[in-house]
This record gives sequence, structure tokens and C-alpha cells, in this order.
Amino acid sequence: MSKNDTEPHSGAESEEETQNKVEEAQELVILEPDALDVDLNHGKIAKIENLETLERVETLCLRWNLITKIENLSTLTSLTELDLYDNQITKIENLDALVNLTSLDISFNRLRKIEGLENLVNLEKLYLVSNKITKIENVGHLSELKLLELGDNRIRTIENLEGLEKLKEFYIGKNKVTKIQNLEACPHLAILSLQSNRIVNIEGLQALSELDQFYISHNGVDTIQGLDNNKALSTLDLAGNRISKIQNLDHLENLQDLWMNDNQVSDWNDINHLAGLNQLGTIYMERNPIQTQSSADYRRKLKLSLPQLTQIDASMCR
Repeated sequence: MSKNDTEPHSGAESEEETQNKVEEAQELVILEPDALDVDLNHGKIAKIENLETLERVETLCLRWNLITKIENLSTLTSLTELDLYDNQITKIENLDALVNLTSLDISFNRLRKIEGLENLVNLEKLYLVSNKITKIENVGHLSELKLLELGDNRIRTIENLEGLEKLKEFYIGKNKVTKIQNLEACPHLAILSLQSNRIVNIEGLQALSELDQFYISHNGVDTIQGLDNNKALSTLDLAGNRISKIQNLDHLENLQDLWMNDNQVSDWNDINHLAGLNQLGTIYMERNPIQTQSSADYRRKLKLSLPQLTQIDASMCR
């Protein structure tokens, strides 16, 4: 769900190597003025400069470089997509002129704060994965935002989402969140990812009647609950928690994928609670006691109990 392609940077370099990098960067920014899509990935570029000739550019990709500062973009007013993934940027700044921007990616950098987005009112996708951000803030004015990706940061609280009524996808996995809250501001959420946090209760989802995919694996949840109003769910990821009983799922008539591997389900009678879910095609139950204690009959018993299944764990049913 997150963008996670990484590229290691080289270590110390000689003066000659440094000069070669500068020369390469200068060569890379000799661009066609009419170019719509400009790709400067892996250019060893240390500074954003010499882009003034780009009169029509719509997409600018500067992934996997050595950029430390966002600058010299004010003339690129036609820009709709800006990708600065995997650089060394410490601050979101100097974007005020990019009022047509719909997608911004500053993932895998060194950001500590969400800021500098005041004029980006047309933004639809914002990726800030794998930074050092501690708080959700300064995004409420982004009324067109449909996707917000904040995975792998240092966020403890879900907050300050008021104004994001059009948000469809919210990814905040691998943070330090302890409670699901304040999501009523985003009633049209279709995808919610809370994987690898510190959550112990499924709650705060009452307003999300359009929720289609819910990922809450690798937390501390011990009880399946709080999904009463989420009848549109097609994918539910509960893997890697402390759940010992399958319950409160029989109303999820649209459920197609249920991931419950690495939990503590030991009673085969619990599987019968899923028998009425006719759309259920895929289930993951490996590394639960019902699998580890009867591995020889595990797949056969699951298929007999749930004949609608087409996939058990990673293998298709025969």
C-alpha cells in the first residue's frame, strides 16, 4: 500500500567523483522546453536548478537523488505531479507557485513536519512515507485530497483531518498510533491502513459506511468488534494480532478476503461463523492453533466448513 522502493546512497567520495557528479547533473538538466514529462531519476542531482526553460512541463520526477532543499520551481506553474522520493530534504517549502499540483511525493526524506502546503489547494495525492513526522497537521485546507500516505513516521495520534471530506485512501501504518479516532471527518474513506501500530481496540469506524478495505494487522487487538457499520468491507486484514475468537463478522456480506493468520484461534467451531459469507473466497488462518495443532487436516476441514473458498492461505483450492 505504501511506496517502499529504496536505493542505498554511496559513502565518502573523492574530489574527482564529486566533480563528476556535478558535471552529470549539469548535463541532465539540459532539457527540451516543450517537454511534458521530465524524468531525472538517479541523476545524482544535489540541487534543483536550471529548469526555467520548461514552459509546459506537467510531471517532474527527481527520485533517488541527493537533493537537500526544495527550490527554484516557481516558474513551473503548469506542473501537476512532483516526485521527490528518496532524497535528503528536511523541509517542505517553496511550493507556493505550484497551484496546479495534484500529486506530491516527498517520501523517504528527512521531514519532521507537515508544512508549506498552503497554496496547493488542488492536491489530490500526498505521499510522505518514511520521514520523521510526529504530527498530522496543516492539511485541513486540502479539500480535494483523495489519498494521504503517512506510513513509517512517528505519529501517535490520528487528528486534524477536518476538511478532508473527499479522502478515499488513508495509510498510516508503521507509526505509534494507539487509538482509532477522529475519522468521522472522512466519511468517504474506502481504504484505511493502520498496520503495525499500537492499537488494542477496533473502534471509531462508525462513520465509515463506504469502507472497502481495512488493514489493522500487527497490532495488539484481541477482540473482533466495532465493524457494525462497515458492511461494505470486501477485505479485512486482522493478521498478527491476539485474536482467539472469530465473531461479529456475519453481517459482512460483501467480504471476499479475510486475513487472520498469526492469531490465537483454537476452536474449529469458530469457523462456522463465516459459513454465511457467500462472497468469501480467500482466507488466511495459518499459524493459528487450528492449523498448527492439526496441520494434516487443516485445509480439508476449512474447505468442508467453507465450500465457497477458492484460496486458503497462499495456495489456491483444488
